[in-house]
Amino acid sequence: MKRFAAAVGVCLFVALPAQAESFITVLTGGTSGVYYPLGVALSNVYGKALPGAKVTAQATKASVENLNLLQAGRGEIGFTLGDSLSDAWKGNEEVGFKAKLEKLRTIAAIYPNYIQVVATKDSGIKTLADLKGKRVSVGAPKSGTELNARAIFNAAGLAYKDFAKTEYLPFGESVDLMKNRQLDATLISAGLGVAAIKDLSASQEVTVVTIPADVIAKVGDPAYIAETVPANTYPGQTEAVPTAAVRNLLVTHSGVSDDAAYAMTKTLFENLDALAAAHVAAKQIKLDATATQSPVPLHPGAAKFYKEKGLM
Repeated sequence: MKRFAAAVGVCLFVALPAQAESFITVLTGGTSGVYYPLGVALSNVYGKALPGAKVTAQATKASVENLNLLQAGRGEIGFTLGDSLSDAWKGNEEVGFKAKLEKLRTIAAIYPNYIQVVATKDSGIKTLADLKGKRVSVGAPKSGTELNARAIFNAAGLAYKDFAKTEYLPFGESVDLMKNRQLDATLISAGLGVAAIKDLSASQEVTVVTIPADVIAKVGDPAYIAETVPANTYPGQTEAVPTAAVRNLLVTHSGVSDDAAYAMTKTLFENLDALAAAHVAAKQIKLDATATQSPVPLHPGAAKFYKEKGLM
């Protein structure tokens, strides 16, 4: 009996890691952003395509929290901004990483996040300089959005102390305060067609503020690129608006098996239509060489997929 019990103990010990990999937690963002609907769609895709996998989508504070959770093994795949990922790999304590997150591995670079500064028409804000003395929300504390806000405002010669009031709120809460005339502007870093901005611009006139190319250059980070918010992206926005963008990525960790990472990568690119149906931002996800570009190494399972497609 003792030998039998010992044998059972060994079997359980061996089986547990395989069982753990049957759970996939998709780390997303706030429910009013883009990460969340895409994460829910991705979890649905994984649930159907990966037999035996128990998949859930978890709402989070987005990039910084997602990366810390992945490092701790409390999720299998998560969304992040490229600059946040770079800071995590370096262990930038100032932005929320107490040490280098060396377990992080890349699944794919996906669509660009557009840094969208939106102000109420009544505020009179037309340029970044006009934000001085106004009430501004900069995103949840140490979120990817808030890190983008620091970078852009600093490059424009602005600091948080220059605002009459600085709020650290997620997209939905920022927009609610703007509707109630308690805030003048917010910076939102997300894919185009953000539900929160659509909601705001449908209820009152807004201004999408230009982020000039010279400000982007002053950020001094190659992760920041010049982009344009096309005309009519939001109600009442009749002209294209120059802005900045940062690439988004899907990231996992080294504790995820090669087979699981391969399956997650392959399934992602085989179901882009389902993601695009969840949010228009996913239409910009492409299976090309840019998908492999990241400040953090690819997971070997993801690399296997890209090699099969002739992209590496």
